[in-house]
Amino acid sequence: MATYDLEEQEQIDELKTWWSMHGNLVTAVVTAVALVLVSWQGWNWWQRKQSAGASVLYSVMQQAVANKDAKRARDIAGELIDKYSGTAYAGMAALLAARAQEEGGDAKTARAQLTWAAENAREDGLRDLARLRLAAALLDDKAYDEALKQVEKEPSAVFAPRFAEMKGDIRAAQGKRAEAKAAYEAALAKVDELGRADGRRQGPYRDILVAKLESLGSAK
Repeated sequence: MATYDLEEQEQIDELKTWWSMHGNLVTAVVTAVALVLVSWQGWNWWQRKQSAGASVLYSVMQQAVANKDAKRARDIAGELIDKYSGTAYAGMAALLAARAQEEGGDAKTARAQLTWAAENAREDGLRDLARLRLAAALLDDKAYDEALKQVEKEPSAVFAPRFAEMKGDIRAAQGKRAEAKAAYEAALAKVDELGRADGRRQGPYRDILVAKLESLGSAK
C-alpha cells in the first residue's frame, strides 16, 4: 500500500511540475477556444436576426411592387441595402426595385439599383443576373462599350449562354457582324454543353440563338 502511495505521489508531483510549465498555455488555449465558440454562436444569432428582419422588409416590398408603388419599393430597397446589405435579400430587393423603377419610367434609379446589385449582391447568381440586366439596359441606351464591360467577366455556368448572347446582341448593334456571329456560336455551344450536362434539350432558347445566327448570314 505504501508503494502505491509513493507512486501516486510521484505522479502527482510530475503533474504539478508539468502544470507549472504548461498550465498558462493550456488555460490560454481553453479560453481562446471558449471565446471562439461564444463568438461563433453570437455571429450565428446575429445572422439569423439579420435574415429575419430582411425577410420581413422584403415581403413588404413585394407587396409594394404588386401595388405598383414604385416609390415605396425604392425606399424599402434602400433600407434593405443600408441595414441588411450582408443578406441575400438586399440583392434581391435591388433587382426587384430596378424592375419597378423601369416600369415606372425611372431609368436612372433602375440603373443605380442594378449597378449596386451587380457589384454587391451576396449571391453569385444575383450578381450575374444584375450584370446581364444592366448590360441590356445600356444596350437600349446605345452605350455599347459600357454594356460590353458588364458581360466581360466570366459568369456562373447557368448564365454563360445568356452572357455570350448579350455580347452577340451588342456586337450586332454595333454592326460588327463577324464578332456577333462568333458570340452567338459561343452561346449555342454553351447551351449544348448545359443540355449534355443535365440531359435536357434546350429547345426554345436554342432556336432563338439559331435564328439570331442565321439572321447574320455569312457575316464578315
